[in-house]
Amino acid sequence: MAHDSHEHDHHHEETFISKYVFSLDHKMISKQFLITGMVMGVIGVTMSLLFRLQLAWPDKEWPILETLLGKWGTDGIMDPNIYLALVTIHGTIMVFFVLTAGLSGTFSNLLIPLQIGARDMASGFLNMLSYWFFFASSIVMVISLFVENGPASAGWTVYPPLSALPQAMPGSGMGMTLWLVSMSLFIVSSLLGGINYIVTVLNLRTKGMSMTRLPLTIWAFFVTAILGVLSFPVLFSAALLLIFDRSFGTSFYLSDIMVAGELLTNQGGSPILFQHLFWFLGHPEVYIILLPALGITSEVISTNSRKPIFGYRAMVGSILAIAFLSFIVWGHHMFITGMNPFLGSVFTFTTLLIAIPSAVKAFNYMTTLWKGNLRLTPAMLFSIGLVSTFITGGLTGLILGDSALDINVHDTYFVVAHFHIVMGLSAIFGMFAGVYHWFPKMFGRRMIKGLGYIHFWVTIVCAYGVFFPMHFLGLAGLPRRYYTNTSFPMFDDLADINVLISIFAIVGGIAQVVFLFNFFYSALRGKKSTQNPWKSTTMEWTTPVEHVHGNWPGEIPEVHRWAYDYSKPGMDDDFVPQTVPLKPGEVESGH
Repeated sequence: MAHDSHEHDHHHEETFISKYVFSLDHKMISKQFLITGMVMGVIGVTMSLLFRLQLAWPDKEWPILETLLGKWGTDGIMDPNIYLALVTIHGTIMVFFVLTAGLSGTFSNLLIPLQIGARDMASGFLNMLSYWFFFASSIVMVISLFVENGPASAGWTVYPPLSALPQAMPGSGMGMTLWLVSMSLFIVSSLLGGINYIVTVLNLRTKGMSMTRLPLTIWAFFVTAILGVLSFPVLFSAALLLIFDRSFGTSFYLSDIMVAGELLTNQGGSPILFQHLFWFLGHPEVYIILLPALGITSEVISTNSRKPIFGYRAMVGSILAIAFLSFIVWGHHMFITGMNPFLGSVFTFTTLLIAIPSAVKAFNYMTTLWKGNLRLTPAMLFSIGLVSTFITGGLTGLILGDSALDINVHDTYFVVAHFHIVMGLSAIFGMFAGVYHWFPKMFGRRMIKGLGYIHFWVTIVCAYGVFFPMHFLGLAGLPRRYYTNTSFPMFDDLADINVLISIFAIVGGIAQVVFLFNFFYSALRGKKSTQNPWKSTTMEWTTPVEHVHGNWPGEIPEVHRWAYDYSKPGMDDDFVPQTVPLKPGEVESGH
């Protein structure tokens, strides 16, 4: 290997800038993604708490609103326009900046080279660029909160005509333009990252690391990157056409439209075209968020059950099946756009089909846990929490995926409940599991276990406390994104449920402070970690605790077995690392 001359090149001292800012080292870039994602997460969660105050106590004055929202919160009463903007930016930040970048950006970067036995990513420079485009995009999104007419407020899906006509509402002006600029930068970041991840997995695996010996985490990151590279360009085209409609007088999405008594000259466009383009990214996006979380869960559950993962090949197959099917279900977001009912039934069929590989994953997690020697670390608890939310959230998907049933609950709180549980919570739980599990790898220190337990239990109780009651609001017909429901007497009986949800949301939000303290305190002051604290078989734990550039001092170890040799009969230890050669007469498991 020509790379092994690495260690001799690094006698010069790295400056602060080259080490922490413009770093080419995948381990540092993963921390940059994680911490930026956490900052964005704090902003996103704070927004949700602000609009939950409005929903639970619509007529009450909150002095804090005046402090945080300025002219949009005069006398402590929230302006209806800023309510929509908060919902929009909350959705955008959580889906793209926290879950997409936080999971893929952090864990693909950290784990791909370490788990396949590579010195670094295929291109360190592209990797750095992908972080800096993400950072720039975050900055633009945050700046949009401070423009005079307020940030984008057409919902996180930015449907035209609200998003296509600058005069439609205050948030359709400069705020919307900045939203589009920010998302364009974000898409560039995702594509640079994704191409890098794919090439690294295909070309830089160490000797003996065949595709069937890859840990499931790597399979998940690999397929996620492929999904992103195929679907993000479609969102880019949707955004580009929207910029044309807004700024250059075209009519891709506009036709026969009247605003404030003025008939516009636009003809021949269709707002439904935007929905097709948006959801063609939007549905694979759900799995771009979910697959890394599921991959992390496979690793954490197997390690902490001290058992081989159940059905390795079925798990890989289900990842591939989910990836394929995720491209042919986008129409289920559009059942009530006047779509041809026959087409609706086609999308219903493909949507119900995707439940099968998802169920395979859920059953395989449960069978891995079954009769395992369970170690309930915080990471393990969050992984089991993910299995729980993935199942409970997935069940309501059967209702929304059916075109006839969807009509009744479309655009109500039932939809909000469904996707927050199945996608939001599962992904966040996967992210927490990953942080707790690989924290010793990232920082060489251990997190405080007790605080991890407090964080988990308060979070899962509050998460269900927030999103479970929302199903009943939705079944009762309460529409989502309404600023207040007081003008509809038929919803008066539901007011108490909204109060309950908001109380859970506030307590759950405060619980995240425990995590933030634990994270930053442990990173600086935590107990030093041993090299392999969880007694894990995968390759990242064979690297030294102190980070070295190039990951392994000396030669890269060879791989001789699959990634899940836990509690193997006839072995001295309850785990056999992938780098240990097979004994004479021993057969490789999992094949």
